[in-house]
Amino acid sequence: MSTLRADAPAVVASDLDRTLIYSSGALGLTMPDPVAPRLLCVEVYEGRPLSYVTEDAAGMLAELARRAVFVPTTTRTREQYGRIRLPGPAPEYAICANGGHLLVDGVSDPQWRAGVQARLDAECAPLGEVRERMVAAADAAWLLKERVAEDLFAYLVVDRAKLPEGWVKELGEWADGLGWTVSLQGRKVYAVPKPLTKGAAVREVVRRVGGGLALGAGDSLLDADLLTAVDRGWRPGHGELADEGWTAPGVTVLAERGVLAGEAVVRAFLGAL
Repeated sequence: MSTLRADAPAVVASDLDRTLIYSSGALGLTMPDPVAPRLLCVEVYEGRPLSYVTEDAAGMLAELARRAVFVPTTTRTREQYGRIRLPGPAPEYAICANGGHLLVDGVSDPQWRAGVQARLDAECAPLGEVRERMVAAADAAWLLKERVAEDLFAYLVVDRAKLPEGWVKELGEWADGLGWTVSLQGRKVYAVPKPLTKGAAVREVVRRVGGGLALGAGDSLLDADLLTAVDRGWRPGHGELADEGWTAPGVTVLAERGVLAGEAVVRAFLGAL
């Protein structure tokens, strides 16, 4: 980041899924049941609870929102993000679609969106071309779903156990020359334009609020640029970045995994403030 302004508010930008919030399958509750943490549901989908934080994390998140500009930063679409109800006041800023949408008081900033689109048009092959190649190269034996998110990027939901070794690498080599990156994260294979990054959107928020301290956290390959865009960052002991052994200057690797890592992330944010 640039030179910090001491009088500017701190910006705390955090990935959501498997960094702050956790589905039941990602909770990682390995301790005996009687000592498991109490959980608070923060997302309901089709009438059923979907994502959780610990009660301790919930209390700290509310405090964090009072002490800093808290910016949820996610690859989720705006609709998917809208299901989440985090403790504390509604964030003034949020980043969706991997940086494709900068929400201000819940509304996508048209100037930011237009600027993103201009870069994509100038630097990347069209989404339709990349999507067509992804789907054509996939096999019905392991392809479960294919989706386009916000007309910005594409992803496949796959049966990872049946996904051929080397398939993602081969697609990535093809996409690289077209200005796109390909990554496998959990059960999803993402194809994302290179200019579409969380880090760029976070830098814009920091600029708008005055250039103060920026903190960040994330667990996936799509969070690497976020973690290098902030002054201090944290990553959990799980996730694609952990699997790759990824780190960078100013990034702290947490020992915690699962929902307790989410609690550790918020505690680290508060400690840094």
